[in-house]
Amino acid sequence: MSTGAASTAVLDHPLREFVDNSVDESRAGLPGQRSELRPEAAGPGSPEVRHARVLGRDQDIVWTRSRRAEPRAWLRAVVWLVAAGLHQEAGPTTLVIARDLAARMDYRRGLVIYDLEGTARRTDTSPATVKRHVKVLRELGALVWLIHGSKRNIALPGEPYMATATIYGAVIPAVFDEAMGHRLSGTGYEGRVCGVTKAGRKRAVAQATARSEARHQGRRRAERQRPSGRRGARVRTVRPVDNSAGDNSRSQACEPHSRGRYHRAPAVQVDGGCKDTSRERASYSTAPRPSFKISYNADGSRRTAGQTQRGISVIQQVRPRVTWTQRAGLRELEVALRPFTDAGWDAHMITVELHSWMLTWRPARPAAYIRARLAQQATAEHQTAAAEVAESWDKQEASSPFTASGPDLVRSVMHGLAEGLAMYSARQAELGLDDLTDTDAAADMAAVLSRGVPV
Repeated sequence: MSTGAASTAVLDHPLREFVDNSVDESRAGLPGQRSELRPEAAGPGSPEVRHARVLGRDQDIVWTRSRRAEPRAWLRAVVWLVAAGLHQEAGPTTLVIARDLAARMDYRRGLVIYDLEGTARRTDTSPATVKRHVKVLRELGALVWLIHGSKRNIALPGEPYMATATIYGAVIPAVFDEAMGHRLSGTGYEGRVCGVTKAGRKRAVAQATARSEARHQGRRRAERQRPSGRRGARVRTVRPVDNSAGDNSRSQACEPHSRGRYHRAPAVQVDGGCKDTSRERASYSTAPRPSFKISYNADGSRRTAGQTQRGISVIQQVRPRVTWTQRAGLRELEVALRPFTDAGWDAHMITVELHSWMLTWRPARPAAYIRARLAQQATAEHQTAAAEVAESWDKQEASSPFTASGPDLVRSVMHGLAEGLAMYSARQAELGLDDLTDTDAAADMAAVLSRGVPV
């Protein structure tokens, strides 16, 4: 297809919904409307555009040399590729298929589901035509495969058959970037435009100038088409006025509406002594102001600023040493660790206590976790104390054998051993188990006890 034929084909199918200010507006339109796209093709005096068809694995996202694009920029590139005559089979139908794909693309990443039957129905073409022109777009380097479709059923059990869909990605080949003077950062699918060359800058300035001149020409043409008179004023049309006489014979018999309850205005209730409110007072919020929170110590006394400052100075040394507390602020950590700071603990003691909890994870709210942990400890201590009172456990009575004198303690232990050995020997005799030794342990213990224990 020649360059002129491609340009004419593009103009037969204007892409109005994707036109923006970055496209040449070489033809001015009516006021309030944008000009149709006119792709910039290679002219007789311009260097020949060389582009090799993209075939084989280069049409896949992994191996492609084209960069990713969003729908509007991709559609501009497709218009230019078709107008430049880089593919013999590219034409107006290619642009129709591309416009349908662009309308369904993800705006940021340029992903689109193939939808062969739906595309053929929306574009009023046959599935074979859609396949052929999608192939043209792939060979131009404007589409890449993200997922190859198949007939494998991906529907859940009980649902109708659903094959694996083909997903394409919108890309722009390097030939378009070279013609536009784009500088790229990166290669392949992740490449990005990071600047323009000197030729690209001149081209952008020329496009902006052409758009501005076309816009001004459109405005001047619209102003010439307006009627004379004040700009923007409406033209009044003169019509005859019907001043026929009206029948007012019964106007004297009409009376005003009777006063009913629906016409009575409610009485105004004024609360307060002021009738008017200044604008400044009316702008104030009527919500009550939050009062300052007052902290109290464990004994009920009011906590002073000095106590809070001393607690914060201790926490400033604790937080860098305990990793999982560094998400919390100093003030909330000081409030959570007040049981330790009020008890006189220093930074080293608090750090050792927190490390003894052996946390292998980081709480999202360290101060709340510390409060909950201390509350659990306090509850456990209270339950232990209550159990000791219920069982009448006396620490002094339980520790009395350890406070006895040396001879009494030894004598008590020896008596216990003697009784135990005697019970063991009797048990063995009942079972018929003879003692094979010649010594009598119980008799030896009794002899020792009868002699007494030396002090």
